[in-house]
Amino acid sequence: MTQDTPRRPPLLPGGDDRAPAVTQPLQPPRLLVVDDEPDIQLVVSARLEAAGYIVETAADGLEALNRVRANPPDLIVLDVMLPGMDGFAVCAMLKRDQRFSRIPVIMLSARTRPQDRSTGTGVGADAYLAKPFQPAELLGEIRRLLQRDGVPADSEART
Repeated sequence: MTQDTPRRPPLLPGGDDRAPAVTQPLQPPRLLVVDDEPDIQLVVSARLEAAGYIVETAADGLEALNRVRANPPDLIVLDVMLPGMDGFAVCAMLKRDQRFSRIPVIMLSARTRPQDRSTGTGVGADAYLAKPFQPAELLGEIRRLLQRDGVPADSEART
C-alpha cells in the first residue's frame, strides 16, 4: 500500500476485513382474517395489506384452526358467524391451547348485542369490533395488540 492510497478501516471489530454478516429484515406482521363473506374478506384484507401487513384468509372455523396450527399468525381477525364452528368456539379453542393462547384475537362481527361482546371477551377475544367497522378503528386495535405483545406493528418497524 502506498502513502497515497488511504487504508480502508476494518469492517469488523478486531481488524477483520471480511464482509460483515448481513442481517435479514424482519417480515411484516402476518395476520389471519377469518370471514365466510368473500366481500368482507376482500375489503379487510385489502385495508390490512395497504397498511403493510401480510394477510392470509380462511372462510370457516375449521380452516382457521388448520391455518393457525400449520403456521401461527401474529394476530387473528375473526368473524363470529361462521359455517360449522362459530368464531366463539374457534377463539375458545385457540385460547385453551398453550401454543396459540398468546395470539391476539379481534372479533369483527355484525352481532353487536352486549351479551355477544361479553361472550367474545369471555372466550378470550382481545377486542370486539362491530360490522360495519371503521378501518381506522380496526388498524388501531391491531397496532395496539401487536405492540402490547412486543410485535412491531408495521413493516417499517421491522426493517
